[in-house]
Amino acid sequence: GESAQQRVANHPVYALAIQNPSDEALQDQAWAAVVPLVGKLKKFYEFSQRLEAALHSLLGALTSLTYNDPTQHLEREQALAKQFAEILHFTLRFDELKMTTPAIQNDFSYYRRTLSRMRINNVPADGENEVNNELANRISLFYADATPMLKTLSDSTTKFVSEHKNLPIENTTDCLSTMAMVCKVMLETPEYRSRFSSEETVSFCLRVMVGVIILYDYVHPVGAFAKSSKIDMKGCIKVLKDQPPNSVEGLLNALRYTTKHLNDESTNKAIKSMLQ
Repeated sequence: GESAQQRVANHPVYALAIQNPSDEALQDQAWAAVVPLVGKLKKFYEFSQRLEAALHSLLGALTSLTYNDPTQHLEREQALAKQFAEILHFTLRFDELKMTTPAIQNDFSYYRRTLSRMRINNVPADGENEVNNELANRISLFYADATPMLKTLSDSTTKFVSEHKNLPIENTTDCLSTMAMVCKVMLETPEYRSRFSSEETVSFCLRVMVGVIILYDYVHPVGAFAKSSKIDMKGCIKVLKDQPPNSVEGLLNALRYTTKHLNDESTNKAIKSMLQ
């Protein structure tokens, strides 16, 4: 059989700790390993709250009634549009990593179980001041979503629209569809594309394009996939499909699984089959 050392090398330390509940040294080791991870999870959860607040004020500025047309508006407010794009880029990158790291939820539930055992046994836990029970519930809920950051942004955008009843919904959706169009054109036009300084810029544009499509799909009454949608979905999906396949799988999945209207009856069959 494998030696104890090999076992430790092959398994996350908590798996071993769970299998050997009476081995105190292993329990301590596992706890020491998980506390900093939970600190990180907490930090990102708190960051998502700040992101939500930032998005709220950005949308306020990008959808205000000062300009007649959304393109002009985005041109005048380029710095804000860039900030919005940065938020979308981070969000999609974070969620791509989250989707490929199933250990996150296991780490967190191990932490919670151990913590409650320590409380029952009155053991002082150095990691305890990190996360109280109510916060732990909110963090659990956050990471339970397949794409937690995107959900935060979608909820925030939906909330923004419902809180600004006097603002025509087109102000928000036109801002989003214009950004999607700008990204699409930049990606599919060779002369723009050749000006990109690096592949990073390409993936930045791709993520932003997918991000605004998803937000549009949440906020627009009939969504991004309907005939009346101002986003050329076929064109956008084609741009994604034209990239090296392994580089965009996460983004295609985001369109497949985190949009609201893709599976509606009214969605064009051709679009559905492009995403199959």
